[in-house]
Amino acid sequence: MNEQPDQQQGLYKKEAIIRRAFYRSLGAVAIFSAIVGVVFVWQQFADDAPVQQTEAVLTGPVIDDADDEPQPPPYGFTDITQAAGIDFVHTNGAYGEKLIPEAIGSGVAFIDYDNDGDQDLLFVNSNWFPGQAQAETPTQALYRNDGGGSFSDVSAETGLAFTCYCMGAAVGDYDNDGWTDIYITALGRNRLLRNNQGSFIDVTDASNTAGVADDWSTVAAFIDIDNDGDLDLFVGNYVVWSREIDLEIDFQLTGLGRAIGAPNHFFGTSNRLYRNDGEGGFSDISETSGIVIDRQRGTASGKALAAAPVDYDSDGLIDLFVANDTTRNYLYHNLGNGRFEEIGVLEGIAYDRNGKSTGAMGIDAAFFRNDDDLGVAIGNFANEMSSLFVTADGQPPFLDEAILEGFGPASRLALTFGLFFFDYDLDGRLDLFQANGHLDADINVIQPSQTYAQPAQLFWNCGDDCRTRFLQVTGAGDIDKPLVGRGAAYADIDSDGDLDIAVVQNGRAAVLLRNDQQTGNHWLRVQLEGSRANRSAIGAVIELIAGDMVLRRQVMPTRSYLSQVELPVTFGLGRHESVDALNILWPDGQRQSVSVGQVDTLLTIRQSTGTL
Repeated sequence: MNEQPDQQQGLYKKEAIIRRAFYRSLGAVAIFSAIVGVVFVWQQFADDAPVQQTEAVLTGPVIDDADDEPQPPPYGFTDITQAAGIDFVHTNGAYGEKLIPEAIGSGVAFIDYDNDGDQDLLFVNSNWFPGQAQAETPTQALYRNDGGGSFSDVSAETGLAFTCYCMGAAVGDYDNDGWTDIYITALGRNRLLRNNQGSFIDVTDASNTAGVADDWSTVAAFIDIDNDGDLDLFVGNYVVWSREIDLEIDFQLTGLGRAIGAPNHFFGTSNRLYRNDGEGGFSDISETSGIVIDRQRGTASGKALAAAPVDYDSDGLIDLFVANDTTRNYLYHNLGNGRFEEIGVLEGIAYDRNGKSTGAMGIDAAFFRNDDDLGVAIGNFANEMSSLFVTADGQPPFLDEAILEGFGPASRLALTFGLFFFDYDLDGRLDLFQANGHLDADINVIQPSQTYAQPAQLFWNCGDDCRTRFLQVTGAGDIDKPLVGRGAAYADIDSDGDLDIAVVQNGRAAVLLRNDQQTGNHWLRVQLEGSRANRSAIGAVIELIAGDMVLRRQVMPTRSYLSQVELPVTFGLGRHESVDALNILWPDGQRQSVSVGQVDTLLTIRQSTGTL
């Protein structure tokens, strides 16, 4: 090439603008088509006859590599699971009947349960089905971090060694006593566990948060929906399920026999919203708030597996993106006063670029371009590339730019569950991680392109100076080992400033991956503590300015799939050795600016008592 580097970068940017305009024009047509055809998207029960499946061979667009483009920095994620003392093995209860709950769980949460400043690890476990109990009873597992990345099992002594067919977790200080609490979702009765200064007490009945015995709850999120200073609770439910329904559907694949049933063969159901009334009690406001929607033949259309709470329209109220499996995704727009309106179709988040529902599992939202555009990434089923819905100049509607931004084609074959944005190399740009794995252990028999265990995927954010923003990082470290990935989360487990990863495998041992990057980039970690706002500061937005970088991050543990990331927020600073400004927008609307004296440290900030 004859162009100089600056000219080349300028060409890349111009090409990106042209491609983005082109894809947005296509997207507008797709959205219009989706709205016209919305009445036809409701899923129906399958016929009684076994389903025969023929694998389609799909290929993604080919994007030419450029030798002179920036390349991902050398990285290494090292599997330290055993060395760190983690021996958790997920139990899915499988015993041959291939029931759909066997394939779905479970999640993981990072939580500083003992307030010692270190990120501890909670693994959510499922159970054996009735009549199939084994000699060893599976329980939830909590591991205490010693501060250096080594862990010890404290499940029994903290009150978490209980058994249920559990799915996911949410963390947050719902009673504002300074100790982070836990909510566990399940197939059946959910549980709220109050943190009593390092041990947990089951307060489910007293708090009115158990749900209904027939619910199959998946995602949960502590969020302050009304900015009154305490955390409310959103709970997503999956499908209407029982063993009898599952066996009656009798989902089968040619060459395999009975297989894990596809969710489009089950009725959807309704989500729940609990308002925190203070004094430890919650009120179920699901119906009156507008969270229960789209009833059809006595049931609802939603099949929730993940949620991303974020104030997408910057009106000061937290909204909810919900990833629904094989039916349209939701966007619950917060209208204030405890009321929501579902507008996913209107805002372009409901369907993929072709106007179709996807097998949506994991979800995350972030300002990944370091500008005003919000991106919502969703991990989808095999042969459905992951989605990346993005605003235009900070304004909805969203359009799916997964192809334009580069990671769509590389994600097509994978079946993605856990998914999140994080800055793995601390260069100031948010990268993407996907935990992958199929549903059926025998899938390779009939679909040669698919395997049960699949490598995770890491995509490096190249910024504006590349033909595509996200470049897949391969060929180094234990992150490339095949996993039956489900829940995934991140935290700095060893206080070195970079973010490590935990992944739950379905029916297998969990994996803890230590980040061993050696870029020399600087960083700043920020821990917020609310006073008028909720104590966990969930929903707060932090803006950091360092030189020409303007970074915006949200305090939000609910990300990925059935999982929770740490509450502290990590900013990668690249080569910047100082921070020019740090501004906080607290959930109650208060703005606060803080001076930063040094980098490469954890900065704890308490909400000021000044005026809003």
